[in-house]
Amino acid sequence: MSLKAQLEAIVYATEMPITLDQIIQLVKDGVLAEGAADDNEVKSRVRAALEELITDFSGAEHGIEVRQVAGGYRMSTKPEQHDVIRAFAKGLKPPIRLSLPALETLAVIAYKQPVTVPEISEIRGVDSGGVIATLLDRKLITTAGRKAVIGRPILYRTSKEFLLRFGLKDVGELPSMEEFEKLVAESFQSDLLMEPAAAESAPAEAAQPLDTVEAAVVDDEVTAEVAVAGDIASGDKNPAA
Repeated sequence: MSLKAQLEAIVYATEMPITLDQIIQLVKDGVLAEGAADDNEVKSRVRAALEELITDFSGAEHGIEVRQVAGGYRMSTKPEQHDVIRAFAKGLKPPIRLSLPALETLAVIAYKQPVTVPEISEIRGVDSGGVIATLLDRKLITTAGRKAVIGRPILYRTSKEFLLRFGLKDVGELPSMEEFEKLVAESFQSDLLMEPAAAESAPAEAAQPLDTVEAAVVDDEVTAEVAVAGDIASGDKNPAA
């Protein structure tokens, strides 16, 4: 991957403006491996690639730009695109807020589907009947017939809405259970993933890309965003002030 492509990905994904020094630390090893003689040359190459990136996005064919803000770099929508972005943001679905038990139950269904409530409760160690109603109401799961055992309990599976919300082509794109559990654990321990503001309360904030879908997980005073997709990116696309 070229240095400019790496910088584009970094600036796209950053939540807050990222400084030149922070960028250098991220790409330094790769630039040195490509023949840079010392730290000064690394800095020179990174600065030149950033300037080239800024120039690339300044053209009229792009609706976003790379801007220097508060001592760092980030991507923003261009001022002339603000009206269409505001109109788009008003039509977005708000983030789904799920309690930790609901998220756990959804994970069990996603990885074990089709599955019954007793099977879910056995895996989680607690009764999951009440949480199922919440997930059905949010249209994240749906019924999948009945299991051919005594009592014929209802089977549940994830829905098309689940795939849309989490940006998945199909359930085969889900990360491994270990990766998913690590993602959830890290999201609760890190301040890097912050709760997004509602579109109506901040009309100047541009929408995130359609292929990045976030579920806000709220458990008492702990709030985190979980983005489950092929890639996890939460870039700040705020329009320029």
